[in-house]
Amino acid sequence: MAGLSGPLGQLLATLPQTGRVDWIGLRPAPRAPMQEVDAVLAEAGRGLAGDRWAGRPDGARQLTLLQAEHLPVIAGCAGLAAVEPARLRRNLVISGLNLLALKGRRFRLGEALCEYSGLCQPCSRMEAALGPGGWNAMRGHGGITARVLEGGWVRIGDALAVEHLP
Repeated sequence: MAGLSGPLGQLLATLPQTGRVDWIGLRPAPRAPMQEVDAVLAEAGRGLAGDRWAGRPDGARQLTLLQAEHLPVIAGCAGLAAVEPARLRRNLVISGLNLLALKGRRFRLGEALCEYSGLCQPCSRMEAALGPGGWNAMRGHGGITARVLEGGWVRIGDALAVEHLP
């Protein structure tokens, strides 16, 4: 992590865990139902083939990632027994890795090289998706956004691993 030294810098730089792609979904059009897929082509500088955000001018939101471990938390905060990933309208659900630890980093996602571009805040549509209070249930659990630097296929079961620079 550039600019940080000492114990905090060391802690921030240490990320040996590898995540796993558990779910993939595409949003073909605004307000259209999510399409669950087993694999998707991540296109450099564009995003995910078939997703409505692919190639849009806001390159920071080429793909969205949600942490699998947050699904039960979101459900509990919304007063639901469970919540399916498609209701939350993110592209990828990743398990085994704290997505916030990707801040300022590049990472391999299947065959693609991506980089963290920001937090993925919940939108007002979460009220309809999860019921009254849905937006607040997702606060702090909305995941992250990323850019695609090098294209490639991303499949269910693929690893998400941090790129360690020499």
